[in-house]
Amino acid sequence: MKEQIVIARLGAVYGIKGWLKIHSFTDVAGSIFDYQPWLMEQKGQFKELTISNWRRHNKGLLVKLEGIDQREQAELLTGVEISVHKDQLPDLQDGDYYWRDLIGCSVKNTSNYDFGQVTQMMETGSNDVLMVKANLNDAFGKKERLIPFIEEQVIQSVDLETRTITVDWDPGF
Repeated sequence: MKEQIVIARLGAVYGIKGWLKIHSFTDVAGSIFDYQPWLMEQKGQFKELTISNWRRHNKGLLVKLEGIDQREQAELLTGVEISVHKDQLPDLQDGDYYWRDLIGCSVKNTSNYDFGQVTQMMETGSNDVLMVKANLNDAFGKKERLIPFIEEQVIQSVDLETRTITVDWDPGF
């Protein structure tokens, strides 16, 4: 069975004809429609979803799924995660990473101080940021750290095989 990657979540219902807001996790929100087919997990099984239409609305996106023609049908899908097969995603150049590959990595500095694990990523506009949950025995009493993902300046190396990110970052910061 192919590995599935979550790329979006269906949001609130829009209107009475079965349209749904969609929260895209892709870098460019509208590129979510480049990945077909969409998959939805139900009771451990993946079901294909077919897009019959989509459009931009204000700052977001709306989607109309085939067979969903009434508000009540669409309401059953709010909050559902949309996945695609991992092999549908483009290969990245060296030095580029999918956020999902960084989440779960351990973070150490150049002095081998263990900061903990990346729990999530966030975009700030100027650069991406690692959210690192500290280990229970953090010497500085930190529970979480925000470390900017600035390559060469802060991020010294990323080793996806050992799931380790080495940073030039002061543990007291």
